[in-house]
Amino acid sequence: MSNVICSCMLGDNAKVRLRLSQLLHSEMESIYGAFPDDVDNNICEVELQGCRREFFINNTGVPFSIGLQVIIESDGGYDFGIVYSTGQIARKKIQLKGLDKSGQEWTAVLRVADENDNQAIIDLKKRQAEIREVCLNKIKKHELDLKLVDVELRMDQQKLSVYYTSSHRVDFRTLVRDLAGEFRARIQMVQITTREEARRANAFGPCGCLLCCSSWLPKIHANPFAEKSQYSEASGNESHAFNITGLCNRPKCCLSYSKPEKGCPAHSNGHSPLPVVGSKVTTPEGAAVVESIDTQKKLVWLRYLKNDQTRRLPINKFNALFEKK
Repeated sequence: MSNVICSCMLGDNAKVRLRLSQLLHSEMESIYGAFPDDVDNNICEVELQGCRREFFINNTGVPFSIGLQVIIESDGGYDFGIVYSTGQIARKKIQLKGLDKSGQEWTAVLRVADENDNQAIIDLKKRQAEIREVCLNKIKKHELDLKLVDVELRMDQQKLSVYYTSSHRVDFRTLVRDLAGEFRARIQMVQITTREEARRANAFGPCGCLLCCSSWLPKIHANPFAEKSQYSEASGNESHAFNITGLCNRPKCCLSYSKPEKGCPAHSNGHSPLPVVGSKVTTPEGAAVVESIDTQKKLVWLRYLKNDQTRRLPINKFNALFEKK
């Protein structure tokens, strides 16, 4: 993946996510049922830079709407964000994430962004583009083996977060001192994974839709195949990498939602009508090996041993013609 500049809070991509949240709020009762009247509705979910979402308490006395730009407390300073969910939906998300603990303290929303704040945010985003170029030059100057992914300057300009990827440990102490002297701010170096890089890219996937990790997925899956035994055998043997690999060059997070249903005849008791990948078959054209299986299209790919050519057959035709050995 090439270097990206996160545009999570700009343009059409952000509008799509906010629209999805608005639709969820409009169908709230039909999905979750009626909520108790005594539930505290002052909690809201705010989307920050980098497609990050955190929960805050609304002590302003002003009811929030989806898409409202607000100023929030942040690590001894202040930053900006966009209201993503409110009230009962925000409370439901807190329950699903296991954050509804007694005595839980939430960071507060300071105020609704006014015209001065909006102008300051616009200027901040312009400066971040300049900071990115400076960081790239500094990294090149110090000859550091890392890839700069994104930079985030807090709204009060007292903290600069630099997000990067690297295959090994990097000594960036001289870089931090150089950047601190350049920008007069506290520097935070954050190493992220390729999955996190893809989320911050806020791009479109091979399916043509916004990446799940950038749009709605609450948590990035470390490995969708972790519970391998719960997946169909064919899915684990899928050799078409472009079908299962995302922009992060890792298995797609959405694959974790493709588990076979319990009691499905095709997978119950370990019996499957699908041939085993790697098994040998005898054909009129000679011996062949089952190369791969496309479970969606129900096709079997064969590779002939004598000439290394491949051929595809429907699964039902394969079972009717060939005897597996």
